[in-house]
Amino acid sequence: MTTALRAALAFALLAGFYVLVGLILAAAVLFDFWLFFVDFHAGGLKVAVLLTFAAGALVRALWVARSRNRDGDEPGVAVAREHEPELWRTVEELAARVRTGAPDEIRLVAEVNAAVSEDTRFLGLRATRRRMYIGLPLVETLTVDEMRAVLGHELGHYSGAHTRLGAPVYRGRAALIATVRGLGDHPIVQRLFSWYAKLYLRISQAVSRRQELEADEFAVAIAGREAAAGALRKVHATALAWELFAEDYLTLTGAGGNRPARVLEGFRALLGDPARRAEVARASERPEEVSPYDSHPGLAERLAAIALLPEPGHRPDRRPATALLADPERAAAAVEQTIWSPEALSGLRPVPWEELVERGMYALRNEEALHDLAVAGRRVTGAPMPYLDAAFEALARGRRADLEAELLRLGWNPSDTLLAGVLGQALEAVLVQHGQARWTLSWSGPARLLFEDGEEVLVREYAAKVVADPMGVPGMRQWLAGLGVAPDYVPVPA
Repeated sequence: MTTALRAALAFALLAGFYVLVGLILAAAVLFDFWLFFVDFHAGGLKVAVLLTFAAGALVRALWVARSRNRDGDEPGVAVAREHEPELWRTVEELAARVRTGAPDEIRLVAEVNAAVSEDTRFLGLRATRRRMYIGLPLVETLTVDEMRAVLGHELGHYSGAHTRLGAPVYRGRAALIATVRGLGDHPIVQRLFSWYAKLYLRISQAVSRRQELEADEFAVAIAGREAAAGALRKVHATALAWELFAEDYLTLTGAGGNRPARVLEGFRALLGDPARRAEVARASERPEEVSPYDSHPGLAERLAAIALLPEPGHRPDRRPATALLADPERAAAAVEQTIWSPEALSGLRPVPWEELVERGMYALRNEEALHDLAVAGRRVTGAPMPYLDAAFEALARGRRADLEAELLRLGWNPSDTLLAGVLGQALEAVLVQHGQARWTLSWSGPARLLFEDGEEVLVREYAAKVVADPMGVPGMRQWLAGLGVAPDYVPVPA
């Protein structure tokens, strides 16, 4: 099936979706009218109620999808020609080479991606505004040649009129998905629309995959096979690195009331770490899972297609792509401001990565454990204050089960190692609070809790031994006393 035929079929299915919605609405109205004004019977009342509620759910789902499509500010920050003249000159030069109009707006975004969009009317027949989105992490990763390949690919979507078709197809896709999700209480109607959505997605995503291969041809014509293939590999690897960065580091945002002052500085540090580069390289080599619902072909398919394209005459430019920016640091600072919500900007303190990890790890791992263990000890022993030593006393008295029951009441999940785990985290907290240890940043792996001399704190096994044999409680008390922890020590409330 040709791309044009698939696109026509996708539009036909999109129109059919709204026709199907209209038929269900009409059926609900007609059935209700017939039931209440022509031939009322009790058996039909149940059907009328179900059909009417299903029709109402359809209308509500479509309204939600319509609101979402209209809602939301544009991501990133728009850059004017006077601020980024070289970037604009490059984009306009490449637009002329692929015989299309340049975008009306260029926006730098905090994503490992580049994209173009086109506001359209009359189902894509008329374009009103073009935007290009350039991920700053890509600019900091690619060479100028590779960046030109990426830009040529995106401008190729304009040249091939892909964005004209993309807007209504995307809106239809969003409407279908929202409709299916909104019909959870109406399984029969939901099953009908779920089947229809799968058919529509398979066809429309096949069109999208073909368009990506066509846009790759523009990338090769602009920058050559080597740069186009290199850009694809780097985009793939950088996206994996960004996922790792977000999961292992950005998730500390908010813990302890802090956020990273310079996000992209941290990402650069992670990319520069040899161990992380090796980890990302291994992840990049894993076989991809492909699906008929993917919007892009697999990396291997795209590289194979690029290898078959003719090589244009091209003078390589292996400078860092940051050469296209007037001031990369200023651009990074502006883009990073768009990452955070107004509440985060006003409510979270910007701190260096080292401090974010130090305070964030304590807040996430230790603070609650220390507080809750002291509270559980007070409840079990009846102590007048939530002394940490009260928990030790309960353990020494053989009341482990009572301590664990109180921890469960405080929200901890049941586990065979519950008390040992909480005690270990609480002991870590005590070391941190008394200035004996601190959480330290590592771009090679997880954060590490280190003593002042650099030795790693390993108290988890010790805590497990004390929980298994309460005869070890006196020794633990003596160890803590040597660190300056008084018997009447009361943890700071969380």
